[in-house]
Amino acid sequence: MARLGVAVVQGGPSAEAEVSRASAAGVAKGLTDAGHHVVRLELDAFLAESIRSGGFDVVFPVVHGAVGEDGSLQGLLEVLGVPYVGSGVLASAMAMDKRVARMAFAAEGLPIAKGIAVARGSTTARDAAERARREVGGRVVVKPSSSGSAIGVARFAEDASVEDVARAVEAAWELADAVIVEHFARGREVTCGVLDVGEARALPPTEIKAPSDAFYTYEARYAPGRSVHFCPAPLGDALVARVQEVALAAHRALGCRDLSRVDFIVGDDGSDVVTLLEVNTLPGFTATSLYPEAAAVSGIPMPELVAHLVRHAHQRGPTRRSTPRPLPR
Repeated sequence: MARLGVAVVQGGPSAEAEVSRASAAGVAKGLTDAGHHVVRLELDAFLAESIRSGGFDVVFPVVHGAVGEDGSLQGLLEVLGVPYVGSGVLASAMAMDKRVARMAFAAEGLPIAKGIAVARGSTTARDAAERARREVGGRVVVKPSSSGSAIGVARFAEDASVEDVARAVEAAWELADAVIVEHFARGREVTCGVLDVGEARALPPTEIKAPSDAFYTYEARYAPGRSVHFCPAPLGDALVARVQEVALAAHRALGCRDLSRVDFIVGDDGSDVVTLLEVNTLPGFTATSLYPEAAAVSGIPMPELVAHLVRHAHQRGPTRRSTPRPLPR
């Protein structure tokens, strides 16, 4: 196997920058163990020059949130003409914007929760809360449309007052230009990775429990010992197959490539209903992260996983461009 020069991009102007750096450390170690030459680069104003001058064979973005995961970094890499791991500009942007992702999922008939999207400045928080009460109900989740790691999420397990929902909407508007208010599906928190190198396949689903937290919060995700993962998830064959089916369909609905992790609630109020929440195009690679854990359960250790992704991106190469045509005379 050829030794490749890999730039692992981390950080950036995001609330999840520290998570990104922890993930990047895991990816860099895996690639180094697999025999590749790795340099970690910060997502900053000097990134383009760092990549250009470094002569890297491939870039592995390990970034979460704004600028890194929303298509902005991917656009820069397209301009530079360098191969990179992960989804392209459009799929990254669609997955990051939960409003757009919900529309794509609905168009494919995928099982999403009833909900509304409210843009900042289009109405008042109270009017948004009253609309949510009419159209969604009193048991709701309020979340920024373009944030991850459960940052800014408020959940109301019982009938919430209009005032409480309005306050949650205001808080979410501080983090994003739009807010999603959707039905709070109460059930088992499950996630399912997709590995898409040659042929897309779903990894074993994982059930997540956070006994010390109200739900799978930012702290529960990244603090050691705050959550417990069960992989493969003890859902039974039929539900496992359904989760994997929807995970692959959601990955394809957005046009993702290489890898993704799809989040669900399974069993709203004790039923067997599978509710699709969102797709993460750049899942975490920290010591507590779900994607590499599921890959390991399926027989793919971290060095093999990240090396496989890098080789696939390198073989794909940069996006093919058309040859400029002269103006007719």
